[in-house]
Amino acid sequence: MDDSAVPRTEPEYPQHWEADILLRDGGTARIRPITPADAGRLVEFYEEVSDQSKYFRFFAPYPRLSDKDVRRFTHHDFVNRVGLAVVVRDRFIATVRYDRIDHDGRPSETGTDAEVAFLVQDAHQGRGVASALLEHIAAVAQERGIRRFQAEVLPENRKMVKVFTDAGYVQRRSFADGVVHLEFDLEPTAASLAVMRAREHRAEARSVQRLLTPRSVAVIGASRRPQTVGRTLLRDLLTGFAGDDRPVYAVNRAAPPGTELDGVPVHRSILDVPGQVDLAVIAVPASAVPEAVAECGAHGVQGLVVVTAGYAETGPEGRERQRALVRQARAAGMRVIGPNAFGLLSTDPERPLNASLAPVLPARGGFGVFCQSGAIGVALLEAAHRRGLGISSFASVGNRADVSGNDFLQYWAEDPATDVVLLYLESFGNPRKFTRIARRLAQAKPVVVVKGARHTGSLPPGHAVPATATGLKDATVDALFQQAGVTRVETITELYDTGELLALQPLPPGDRVAVIGNSDSLGLLTHDACLSAGLRPRTPVDLTTAATGENFRVALDTALGDPGVDAVIAVAIPPIGNQDWGPGTGRPADPDDPEPGSDDPEIAAALLDAGERARAAGKPLLLAHLALTDLSGRLRPGGIPAYPAPERAVRALAHAVHYADWRHRMVAAEETARVPELDRIDEAGARALVEAALCTRTAVAARTQPGGARITLPDADAAALLARYGVDVSPTLPAPDEESAVRAAATLGYPVALKATAPHLRHRPDLGSVRLDLTGEPGLRRAHRELDALLGGAAEARLVVQRLAPRGVDTVIGATVDPAVGAILSFGLAGAPAELLGDVAHRLVPATDQDVASLVREVRAAPLLFGWRGAEAVDTDALEELLLRVSRLVDDLPEVASVDLEPVVVAPHGLAILGARVRIAPLPVRSDLGPRAMSTL
Repeated sequence: MDDSAVPRTEPEYPQHWEADILLRDGGTARIRPITPADAGRLVEFYEEVSDQSKYFRFFAPYPRLSDKDVRRFTHHDFVNRVGLAVVVRDRFIATVRYDRIDHDGRPSETGTDAEVAFLVQDAHQGRGVASALLEHIAAVAQERGIRRFQAEVLPENRKMVKVFTDAGYVQRRSFADGVVHLEFDLEPTAASLAVMRAREHRAEARSVQRLLTPRSVAVIGASRRPQTVGRTLLRDLLTGFAGDDRPVYAVNRAAPPGTELDGVPVHRSILDVPGQVDLAVIAVPASAVPEAVAECGAHGVQGLVVVTAGYAETGPEGRERQRALVRQARAAGMRVIGPNAFGLLSTDPERPLNASLAPVLPARGGFGVFCQSGAIGVALLEAAHRRGLGISSFASVGNRADVSGNDFLQYWAEDPATDVVLLYLESFGNPRKFTRIARRLAQAKPVVVVKGARHTGSLPPGHAVPATATGLKDATVDALFQQAGVTRVETITELYDTGELLALQPLPPGDRVAVIGNSDSLGLLTHDACLSAGLRPRTPVDLTTAATGENFRVALDTALGDPGVDAVIAVAIPPIGNQDWGPGTGRPADPDDPEPGSDDPEIAAALLDAGERARAAGKPLLLAHLALTDLSGRLRPGGIPAYPAPERAVRALAHAVHYADWRHRMVAAEETARVPELDRIDEAGARALVEAALCTRTAVAARTQPGGARITLPDADAAALLARYGVDVSPTLPAPDEESAVRAAATLGYPVALKATAPHLRHRPDLGSVRLDLTGEPGLRRAHRELDALLGGAAEARLVVQRLAPRGVDTVIGATVDPAVGAILSFGLAGAPAELLGDVAHRLVPATDQDVASLVREVRAAPLLFGWRGAEAVDTDALEELLLRVSRLVDDLPEVASVDLEPVVVAPHGLAILGARVRIAPLPVRSDLGPRAMSTL
C-alpha cells in the first residue's frame, strides 16, 4: 500500500505553551510553538541573523536554510521534537529547539535527555530573550518527561555559555574537540527560582520605568474642542513636559492640514509623526482603538495609556475587546495602562509627566500611589494635596488589563524617590505573586493598603481577574497581607494617616507609649484609644491648660529620654489664656493671648525641637489635637504628623508598631527562621498513596463531574497518608453492635470513647452523640444502647470506638489550597471560638518555625493554651511540630487539596488527633513555579 494514501494526523497544537513575556528592557514579546505555517517567518528570520551567529549555531558556515532544514525546523511532534519561537510584530526574533535523545546521543522516543539549541537575532541579543526561552523550553521538556538538557557550545560563544551557566540549574561541564559540552538537570532549584524571580523583577520594573520616563508622548484623539478628554490630556501633558528634547505630539485623524492645538502641530496619524514616540495616550472611541494601536505598534511606540472606556466594564463583549486590545499591544512589544484608565503621573523634577486627567501635577514627595478606580484616584490626589503631602509617582489603571499593581511594586522597590507605597485595591490579578513581591518590598519600604469590595463578594465592573481569584475570602486576604508585611487600613483617611507617620517618623522600637499634653480629658481619650489598639500606654502626663512651650519641651525631653518609652503622643487643645475670659463674663481677652481656636507658636516650636530629638532617639513623635487648625502647617516642615482626633493618631501609631514588629521578625527570620527538617517523613510513600488514590475508579469518575475534581479519601487512607508525615491519627474501630464495640475496646484498651461519625454529629458532645470515659465493658454496653436508641439506627450515624484522649484543649488544624494564593495553614480552638466567632489564624505555606509559633499565639483564645486562670499549660511544642508537619505535607504534595484535623486535643504532655479528613485533586497544568509569563485574563 502506498504510504502517501495513508492519512496523517497532525499532532495536537499545545495552546497552553503560548505565553506573553517581558524582556530585560521592559519590552514585550510572545513565545509560542513553531508550526509548519511558520516556514516563511523562519526563512525571513534566518536571513536577518549574522553569519557569526549562524556559525555559533551550526559550528560551520551556514548562509541559508535548505528546504529540508525548513521542514525539519517547522515540523514537530510536540513530544520528542519541539521548537519554540519568540515573536514580535508577527516576526521571529529568536528560536529554540530540543530533540529527545538516548544516553548515547541518538534520537529516541523514550529517553529522558534532550539536546537543546538556540538562535537569537543579533539586534535582540542582550534583551534576555534566550534566558526566557530557556525557562519555557525547560518547562515544556519536563511536561514531556525529559529530565536533563544537553548542549554543545563553541567556547567563543560566551553569551550562550553565560545563558546556561547563569540559569541556576545543577550543571556538569566538559571540554573536548574544541567544544564546551553542558549538561544540566531541569528540576527547579532554589538557585534557578531565585534567578527567575530576579529577572522577572528587573523586567517588570524596567517596563514601568519606561512608561513613567518617556522621551516623547503623543495624544491620539486630541480634539479642537477645549473640554474634551483628549484636549484635556494634551494640556496637562504640556505642563512641565514639553521641550526641545521632550516633544509632545497631537494626533487627530479629522484635523485639517496645518492645524495646531495649544501650539502643537496636529498629525492625522501617529505614522506621520517625524520622530520616535515612547508613550501614546489614546482617547478615541473604542471602535477606533484597534487601528490606533496597530499604528502605534508599526511606529515603534513602547507603551500605551488607554483612557477610552467601553471595555470589560460593559459586559462580555467589552471583555473580549479588552483581551484583543492586550493581545494586539503585547504582540507589538507594548505595555498597556488601562483601558478606562485615569492615567499616569511622575513628579521627577527632571522628567515630570502628567499623562492623566489630573488638572495639576502633585508636589514632589516620597509616596508611590496606585489605584484601580479613577474616582478613588481623584480622591487620593486631592487628599495628598490637602495634607500637603507629595508623591513620587501615581497610577490609576482602570480595568488593569495589563500593567498591574504588581508591576508598580516591582518598580517602587528600586525607585530611590519612593519611601512609602500606598495602594487602593479592589481585586487581585495574581494574589500569590502579589504576596511574594510585597513581602520583599515591605522589608525595605512600608506598603499600606485599602482593600475595597471587602464584603460584597463581587468585583467592580471591568475588573479582569482569573476565575480562581474571584472568590478570595477576606480572611485569606488578611493572611496574605499579614504574612507579606502589608499594613491593611480601612479608609483613605487612615491610608494617609498611617502613610504620613511611616514616611516622616522612625519606626517605633516597641508598643510602650507616653501621652503628654495640656488637656487631661484629651489625654485620657488617647490613653483609652491606645489600650483598645493593643498598645501599652503610660498614665497620661497632664501639663494643664496653662502649659507653656517650655513645659512641653521639658516633658517631651523626659519622655524621649526614658528607655521605657517607645513612642510619644503629644495632645493639645487651644490655649485659653486669661481664665476669666469667656462668653458672658463681660471681660475681653488679653490682647496678648492667642485667640481661642488658634495654636500657640511656642508649643509648635517645642514640638519641632522635640522632633529632632525623637528622630535621633529612634522614637516616633506625633500630635493629637482639637481645633488647632494652623498647627499642622507649622509642624509639617519638621516632619511631625498632626491628627485632629486622638483615635486617628493612635490607629496610625498601632499600624506603625505592628509593621515595625514584622520588620524586626523578618530580620531575625533571615538568620533563625527555617522550615525545619523533620523525622518520620516518607515523601515517596505518600506520593505513591496519592497517585494510587487518583487512579481509582471513584476518583476518575469524580473528575468528570462539575466541581467534582476533589476526592475525599476514606478514613483509613487518610490516616495512612498522614502517617507518612509523622501525623498519627488515633485509630477508630467500627461498633455497629454491642459485641463489636466490646471487641474494639479490648483491641484498643480502656478507657475509650464511643461516638457517632455522621458529619453533623462528629465532635459534637453537646448533641449527645459522644460518650467519654468508658472504663469497662458494662459502661460501654450501656452507652451503646443509649446512643443506638438516640440515633434511631440511622445508617449515616454509625458508631465507632476510639481510645480516650488525655485531657487538654481541643483545637482545629487545617490546610486548604486556594487556587489563587496557594496552600494556607489554619489554626483555631475547636467549638465556639472558631465556628461562632471566627477566631482562626492563617499562614501561607510553607510555614517556618516562627510562622507556626506566631500562628498559635495569634488567636484570641490562645491564653487557654498557656495556663489561663491557673490551668496547666499545654504542650505547644508538640502542637507547633504538628503544624509544621501538615505544612510540609501540603507543600510537598500539591495534589493534596485540603487537610482537616479536628479535634486535636493538646494535653500538658503530647497531643491526640481524634479526627482527620483529607481531600485530593489532580494537579493543574501549570503552577506558580513555572516559567515567567505575563497574565492572560
